[in-house]
Amino acid sequence: MLADNQELVQLLNTAVVKTKEKKIDSSYEERLSEVCQSNAMKSLAVAISHLSDSQKISRDQAAMEIVETIRELDSIWSDYVMMEGLTKLKDVLKGATHH
Repeated sequence: MLADNQELVQLLNTAVVKTKEKKIDSSYEERLSEVCQSNAMKSLAVAISHLSDSQKISRDQAAMEIVETIRELDSIWSDYVMMEGLTKLKDVLKGATHH
């Protein structure tokens, strides 16, 4: 059954990647314009200036630190959600093998 579980996880991982490909929106220019005009973007500009001034670093460096921090947070939460899902999947599979 172990080979079946590994095969199932591989199958699901492939499905996750393929479904993300389908969600890619080709209207990126319009979306980028909307995002650039948002209040969140204006707040990020303030945050970049604040970090740059408070840490005595360039605005480029500050922007990179903020983006890297956001990416790390996103990665951590993605890993957490994936592990929660895998744990639940393993529990379901364990329950199915005991019947």
